[in-house]
Amino acid sequence: MDFNLDPEYQAYADSVRRFARDHLADGALERAHADSYPWETARLLADNGFLGIAFPEADGGQGGTLMHAVLAIQEIALVCPRSADIVQAGNFGPIRTFVEYATAGQKARFLPDLLGGRKLISLGMTEPQAGSAVTELSTSATREGDEVVINGSKIFSTHSPEAGVFLVYVRFGPGTGGIGSVLIERGTPGFTVGQPSRFMNGEHWAQLYFDGARIPASQILLGPGGFKKQISGFNVERLGNASRSLALGRHAFNLAREHASIRKQFGRELCEFQGLQWKFAEMWMKLEQAQLLLYKAALEGEQGLPSAQSTAMAKLACNEAGWFAANEAMQVMGGMGFSQESLVEYCVRRTRGWMIAGGSIEMLKNRIAEGVFERSFSQRPPKAS
Repeated sequence: MDFNLDPEYQAYADSVRRFARDHLADGALERAHADSYPWETARLLADNGFLGIAFPEADGGQGGTLMHAVLAIQEIALVCPRSADIVQAGNFGPIRTFVEYATAGQKARFLPDLLGGRKLISLGMTEPQAGSAVTELSTSATREGDEVVINGSKIFSTHSPEAGVFLVYVRFGPGTGGIGSVLIERGTPGFTVGQPSRFMNGEHWAQLYFDGARIPASQILLGPGGFKKQISGFNVERLGNASRSLALGRHAFNLAREHASIRKQFGRELCEFQGLQWKFAEMWMKLEQAQLLLYKAALEGEQGLPSAQSTAMAKLACNEAGWFAANEAMQVMGGMGFSQESLVEYCVRRTRGWMIAGGSIEMLKNRIAEGVFERSFSQRPPKAS
């Protein structure tokens, strides 16, 4: 059994690494701490084929695999973590679900700008009373002739302050079977994007309000009964989250390793102290373990969508390894690691957020346990007899 990348994937990773060093290394720190979305960098990445990597060429994509997309995120994040967010947004998350299920007309309307780095798509899923229990969402979609009327609200939507189009989970009717999704453009009458709020990791989000927002029925992505399809697409999104978590952990690890190799205290390099040697050994082991689970899930995607079990294990392992490595790297580097003069503190904040976003680590453990016992476990209280 060969655990190395095959030659084609290795060559691709090498080419991405060269591109990142040539075009993204300069300004990496400034991009990480900028409040605005790096549109110029997004267009550069689009022009060089880093958006839509695993999408069919007929849709404007590159015709690659999920593994290509994972490798691109990793290699770019090792040079410029902020730029890896752009690659993730152009390959995973709502754009992946959109490409999987959109009609030809919907793709023709939205994909050119999304894959050209000119617009963003945001996911409207979480509600004030429906987070991990997403099936309890209440945002409604009522069909009136050739239109659909949307009422409700969403929170914590990534890229919501900048997005031009929103993929919104809605309820057409009761129960899980009544859940579907619609596409709503910014500026639609009755749809309001609230004032931006700030996450700890520096990202902004805005509450979305739908007050009788009317859209044509042609903007239904998945009608009633579409929930399971949406969630299968959401499983793939976890690979983007996992890739960034692991890569930012490695980025921080690399910075700390360099620091420990040259920084002296008490007349010795830091790497000569056994206590720090053990930290690096633990970091390296966790990162390598998580890498194998990530590659396993990504390679499954070459035969279709990866299983929910594999993506859950990959995300959990990468979330925990990325956070552990970034946090330990910050400790190794002391004040410099804690300072915004280094990207280590940025990696700490980003990896911590991904342990919540895209499925919390607790929910992932529940999902993995279901795979272990080959049965589902309801999180709801038993009904009174």
